[in-house]
Amino acid sequence: MLAAVLALSATGSLQAQSGVGGHIKADIVSQYIWRGMDLGHVSVQPELSVGWKGLSLTAWGSVGLTHFKDDMREIDLTLAYERGGLSLGIVDYWNDDHDKRYFYYRTPDTGHSFEGFVAYDFGFLSASWQTFFAGSDLQQASGKRAFSSYLELSAPFRLITCEWEATVGVVPWRSDYYEVNRFNVTNVSLRATKDIPLSKSFTLPLFAQLTANPASGHFHFVIGLTVNALTR
Repeated sequence: MLAAVLALSATGSLQAQSGVGGHIKADIVSQYIWRGMDLGHVSVQPELSVGWKGLSLTAWGSVGLTHFKDDMREIDLTLAYERGGLSLGIVDYWNDDHDKRYFYYRTPDTGHSFEGFVAYDFGFLSASWQTFFAGSDLQQASGKRAFSSYLELSAPFRLITCEWEATVGVVPWRSDYYEVNRFNVTNVSLRATKDIPLSKSFTLPLFAQLTANPASGHFHFVIGLTVNALTR
């Protein structure tokens, strides 16, 4: 998943353009980790975004490559607006864990979950808050809406020719979605990105990420690469 964060980076690249712009990219990752949770094995994750004057629409997906029958398929649509360092948006997450039909929205069997987010980038630090407000985000015991939420702080820095990012994410209250019973830290990660030169005119971003989930006691090490293109 991680669509909200991906949407912020996509709108950031589009904001500097005066007209309609777009972004196409794909990540290939050794493991699909989202907010500290393990959601799949080796996966390809394409992204397509179009934007105009701070407004963007982004489609992001994930499909497993080595465990195709077991890993869920996912498609996320994000509508976002960015002005200065402030970003606002709505994300429609869909996966085929529930009902395999995309155009099926009846709760609780729908595969859709709808989330609103707000974020601010201070430059040295970015903060974001996400809350599910509709769809399949329900407490299993009561069947009531959980309003599962997630707060994340990220700090970028440069060290030893790599671009780094340190991230901490917390779930503020009980959520079956995040598999926690109370306030918990679910994501502590450190990511390094390095552009690998393949020719004089082409580089391939390679990244590695260590992620700990204190709530579940799990630890992950992910490596991946990105292929991207900016269009106008």
